[in-house]
Amino acid sequence: SSQLDCAGCALKDQCCPNTPMRKIARSVHESARDKARAIAKTPAYRQSRKDRKKVEIPFAHLKRVMKLDRLRLRGPSGAHDEFLLAATAQNLRR
Repeated sequence: SSQLDCAGCALKDQCCPNTPMRKIARSVHESARDKARAIAKTPAYRQSRKDRKKVEIPFAHLKRVMKLDRLRLRGPSGAHDEFLLAATAQNLRR
């Protein structure tokens, strides 16, 4: 803010009693953070977080327990086949 902004403010004595104005550091990315905070307060966001928990746990199990941290077969069809086998094995374990 500028000195003109602070001079007319009713809270100047509480906000900056010993200085003519107050500087508040704000990151260049703060507007993006504000948007993210606003989105995080919506019911749709809360629901998506709940749904994500259901999906992330099986993927974590595939990566940690079944050691599927990287695919060994080449190409999209090989990756599809390998993941299909791993998912089938995981379903059979349940």
